[in-house]
Amino acid sequence: MTARCERIGGRTILFLMAVEAEYGPQLKKRFSPLLTGVGPVEAALATGIALQQMADRQALPDLVLCLGSAGSRTCPLGEVYQVSSVSWRDMDASRLGFAKGVTPFTDHPVELPLETPFALPTARLSTGANIVGGEDYATIDADMVDMESFAVARACARFGVPLAGLRGVSDGPGELDHIHGWTALLGLLDERLAAAVDQL
Repeated sequence: MTARCERIGGRTILFLMAVEAEYGPQLKKRFSPLLTGVGPVEAALATGIALQQMADRQALPDLVLCLGSAGSRTCPLGEVYQVSSVSWRDMDASRLGFAKGVTPFTDHPVELPLETPFALPTARLSTGANIVGGEDYATIDADMVDMESFAVARACARFGVPLAGLRGVSDGPGELDHIHGWTALLGLLDERLAAAVDQL
């Protein structure tokens, strides 16, 4: 899907989502997102390429909004949160003296703060390349988990574009052992994410 911005409230917004399964009928009435694919590598590639193409046209968006589902052991299932900060749980160069979560020889903190323009509760998000479930949550210092947002944040930072995040809790706190455990609430989250987007 080709990246294009929506004009809302006098601002240009690039909507990003991972996959078609999260892009339900209510969201389809409101915007056309760039679908990045699953995981940090796919998200970084898709976002970086899209923003470079927009920069070449001198048409960078005023805001990128990354939205979709997330797992959590503390946030209630079916609820939608705006992301206050995002971290990268896969990055661990602590044996070389770098703080866990910090990419060596780059200038970023463990948690990247995001824009919070919505009248919604906030939550801290952790991005990684693994599906989290059960006791794995105990090792993660965040309220929610996903697989794309930190990569999107790094791409946005490279181009100086603000990023906001919306995540609906689709799974957790128990074990997640089948794809249906993730997809069961996506219909409800479609409605609730759409209502959140309407705040723009």
